Amino acid sequence: MTTNPKLISTTINEFHLPRVANIIMLLVWITAGIGIMLPFALGTSPLDALLLRVPHNEGNWWHALVGLPFFLSLPMIWLHLHMLSSAQLPILLVRRVLWIAIIFSAAGTLLVETPFLLHRAGTSEPQRLEIIFLGIGIMLFNGLFLYIKRKKLHPIRASFIGIATAYLANAFLCLIVYGETKFEDHSRSGWYLTLIVVLPILIELIWILFRKSDAQKINKSSGSGL
Repeated sequence: MTTNPKLISTTINEFHLPRVANIIMLLVWITAGIGIMLPFALGTSPLDALLLRVPHNEGNWWHALVGLPFFLSLPMIWLHLHMLSSAQLPILLVRRVLWIAIIFSAAGTLLVETPFLLHRAGTSEPQRLEIIFLGIGIMLFNGLFLYIKRKKLHPIRASFIGIATAYLANAFLCLIVYGETKFEDHSRSGWYLTLIVVLPILIELIWILFRKSDAQKINKSSGSGL
């Protein structure tokens, strides 16, 4: 049995997006990274929330867990740069650190969303359903996808899915909760910036979830030629 060098090369260099799209998404994630320092609600940025610098000294674990997932934009920027400049996989230790951050952020978002499940968040029913569908729903669907495909999924592709899922689940939660009119009198440029970046990030996630890898295409074409 001979080894297909093209298949090996494609498997190692399995870019999740075309190069131009990858560059565009790099810019999107850089923009998302800038949002870490911009006020999201009540003049408080995700960085302020993580450091519990909340007006009237009301910062608590809820604010820290809400602020943390915004920092996932930083490893995503690094991953996009890595995919543009290198064909090698990140070392195992780096990938494990990434997954620790992803799981911790996702678990924190689920914890934050628990009051909405129990009707204790004081939001309207439409808001509650939006948070459950966009927040918990996206994590459940993609978590199931990652579990089912865990043996076949390329490590880089899995990392992109995990980071984007954890980021979007929290972003949707914050956009819904802090989108109320009572927050309009305060500086919230970070809210508007997040509103802009979630759409391309969601499109990227859908693309990564449902596209066929180059390796799969080669396997299919090789099989059809037998």
